[in-house]
Amino acid sequence: MSKVHRKPVEPKNASTVILLREAEKAAESSFEILMVRRHARSRFCSEFHVFPGGILDAADSSPEIESLCAGLACKTAGLLMPDLPAREALGSWAAAIRETFEEVGLLLAVDSAGSLVSFGLPEDRARFRRYRADLIKGRLSLRAMLEAEGLRLATNRLFYFSHWITPEALPLRYNVRFFVARAPQCQEALHDGYELTDHVWVTPQGGLRQYHQGKMALVLPTIHTLIELSAFKTIDQVIESTKGKTIPPILTRMEYRGDDYVEILPDGSVFGPSPL
Repeated sequence: MSKVHRKPVEPKNASTVILLREAEKAAESSFEILMVRRHARSRFCSEFHVFPGGILDAADSSPEIESLCAGLACKTAGLLMPDLPAREALGSWAAAIRETFEEVGLLLAVDSAGSLVSFGLPEDRARFRRYRADLIKGRLSLRAMLEAEGLRLATNRLFYFSHWITPEALPLRYNVRFFVARAPQCQEALHDGYELTDHVWVTPQGGLRQYHQGKMALVLPTIHTLIELSAFKTIDQVIESTKGKTIPPILTRMEYRGDDYVEILPDGSVFGPSPL
């Protein structure tokens, strides 16, 4: 566990996406969530299971970003995230889509008719695999790919769900906006093999069960999110819950309780060491 740092570092803005799909076997839940395992060499949450996502970069909130987005304007994004400049708020949606494509190969983008892009044909899958590799290696911009394919980011299909800030005591800190979205059909998730070493579709209850059985390492925001999602029966209910939802930033704190270094929620609830 990291030692306490006296001077908190400024958290970096980041986005993460909770991708939902219909469960193949609707036993405990009618939907599953995509979770990814971070590489053992990752500086943050190494070997933990998280949701796809990452840090905002400059291009995510560039002057032309609004023209690349479908159904969401800077002004509206700014109203939903009043703590950010409007263009940077919209950039949170853009970063969420970009990181999801780079990390797991799922692209939330629409064509001129408003239909989600499909990788149904072998040549489509091959072409977008090349795009993805070039994006990861910095040989291609997201804008160039969208313009080449006549696509826009499906920002209207991502719904703002929660906002977590890494505790001040930790050396790496992130200001993370969580989104929920239906996983696009006719696309198959595949972890990148660089930042991620595995991926799994799991129900919220199944993810929590694996955590308590010591089979899956999870951080507090992920655990809290799975608990919240466990209350919903359908994907539609999850999305409906975001409408008019008040989303306060959740900043936890770290402190020693005896021999344990624990994380404490704003309401005083204590989260102890992982069972792993």
